Amino acid sequence: MAKLPKKFTDRVGTHLRKYQKITSAQQKADVAEADTVTLVKDILSDVFGYDKYEELTSEHQIKSTYCDLAIKIGGKLRLLVEVKSAGASLADNHLRQVIDYGAHQGIHWVILTNAVEWRLVRIYVANQISHEEVCRFDLADLSARKEEHLEQLFLLAKEGLVMDAMDAFHQQAQLLNKFTLAAILRSEPVVNIVRREFRRLFPDIKVGNEVLAVLIENEVIKRDTLEGDKAKEAVARIKKANGKLERAKKKLAEVL
Repeated sequence: MAKLPKKFTDRVGTHLRKYQKITSAQQKADVAEADTVTLVKDILSDVFGYDKYEELTSEHQIKSTYCDLAIKIGGKLRLLVEVKSAGASLADNHLRQVIDYGAHQGIHWVILTNAVEWRLVRIYVANQISHEEVCRFDLADLSARKEEHLEQLFLLAKEGLVMDAMDAFHQQAQLLNKFTLAAILRSEPVVNIVRREFRRLFPDIKVGNEVLAVLIENEVIKRDTLEGDKAKEAVARIKKANGKLERAKKKLAEVL
């Protein structure tokens, strides 16, 4: 991630500790949801940098009801916020209505929070509407002095939203995961390296790539990384990346 704006880090340094104490107190008191919405609005303003009166609204209608909060930048709806009471535990079913609405309005991101815990959720629209949790943190666990904590907060901040930090983080998360690693481990270049290492260490053992590929797939890699949509997507990404590299090599060879 690029260097974080000083305005953002200064703001977090000034306000984070105060809201950590307030959210903890409200969680223990098990305050009503309406009070938590007010607190979340203050956090979004003081910590995350949104203008409380111009960019935060609780009057955004979803079908026959209203979402707890909506974030607008330059008058354009960018982010929906679903708030539960500070003492409540968060669950995926809390997102059902707001995700359905967001998907039909072309909104890709939703925040689910009880002021203490914050979850960033990505909406997908393909054959059916689905969602994926991209980031989660407890406000009480964060420190304004730790870079990795600031980077998590930046994803939800106004500066991060303007710079598309959510999308950049999500793209990296899609690549740097167990499914991509499993696909790479099964790829021909890696199997070739494993075979060469076997021959170097154990010259008397004769083993082919096919045998090693089967061993890696069936005995080494966990099954859940090989099956399902995410595994297929990882294989497709690697194939696409290899194709891009091959095209670049051919273009370079033509120039030379």
